[in-house]
Amino acid sequence: MHAKPIVQALLFSAAVLAMSAPLHAQSNAARTPQLLQQSEGNDASAAAARGFTEFVQSQMQAHAGTLPDGFPLDVADVQDLKDARIAYGFPVYTVDPKDIVAGRGDFSAMAKPTGVWRFLISRDNRPIGLATVEKLNGTWQTIAYGGAGLSKDVDALMQFHGNADHSNLRFIRVFQAQSDFLEVASANGAAPRFAPLQSARESLLLQQRAKKTGSAADNAANGLMDASQFAESLRAAVKANIANFR
Repeated sequence: MHAKPIVQALLFSAAVLAMSAPLHAQSNAARTPQLLQQSEGNDASAAAARGFTEFVQSQMQAHAGTLPDGFPLDVADVQDLKDARIAYGFPVYTVDPKDIVAGRGDFSAMAKPTGVWRFLISRDNRPIGLATVEKLNGTWQTIAYGGAGLSKDVDALMQFHGNADHSNLRFIRVFQAQSDFLEVASANGAAPRFAPLQSARESLLLQQRAKKTGSAADNAANGLMDASQFAESLRAAVKANIANFR
């Protein structure tokens, strides 16, 4: 690489209403979290699309007809990027490692937004990677590309478990356990269940719980777990990683 590195280092507003706000404004305030996430998602998506256009142009100019070593997206040639596009996105949630170790609540309730969004990049309806978008200095920006394997795992599980707009799903990453989960909300009000992604299946030794039929889509039907089924493995992994950094 000559100018900028392809992958940049991976580096979520509340509105206050006056007490004299009219009833209709108070009603809107009650919906603020959902409206904020929708607005945030729209802004992040626009940034992802804008950033990807710039990324494609710069890579095609710098590496026409080649594919540099370590390229972050799953393509055979940089020219393939001209047929790729930003598809859907999702916010990244996480759980404080201290809460996991202490067992202070259920896994779903402890998950909080990180401020980061990730957007699936698709070519010919096939995932080729992810764009990571974050708000820096008040502006949404694409800060990294990569996760080609993760994009395939996420997409297979989202297509299998998600509703039309994926509003029943949350992507949860426990950084200190190197484990990703897809939370699947129940339509009947029951507690959510979780699909461990490849990182969690490997890191927490959950692989044996899935049917060994190959793809994530094949495993999805039997891949949902209650949080209690991986809580101890997750706690142990977090504690071990914390200890390693002391």
